[in-house]
Amino acid sequence: MGFFHAIDWKEPWLMGLLGFHVVLLLVAIISRKKTNFQMFLFLLTLAGVYLAEALNRFLGKNWKSFSGQNYFDPSGLFMSVLWSGPLLVISMIILINTLFSLCYLIVRWKRAELRHRARAARNKQD
Repeated sequence: MGFFHAIDWKEPWLMGLLGFHVVLLLVAIISRKKTNFQMFLFLLTLAGVYLAEALNRFLGKNWKSFSGQNYFDPSGLFMSVLWSGPLLVISMIILINTLFSLCYLIVRWKRAELRHRARAARNKQD
């Protein structure tokens, strides 16, 4: 709990970061029927997680230009909690949505196959 109390939540860049995560989550939810876009978003969020270490190093060197204090320690705790954590949650939401879409697609495919077999059997009897 001390971690969250040590952060000045009124800093504009932190508000922007939280806003970015909210907008990204809303985009992921709104675009849930668009599989190709969801895959792009999924890869984009995972690329953000992958680049978190380099981003932490870069922001650790340049924190004075945008922040009141240095949040970017060498272990990367701040980046893990406030950057990678939300991105991973959004990635999991996209992944679960994709799995549900695939299950629905498999059910549709199997129904079409059964209809085709029934039609073929009916035509064979005639």
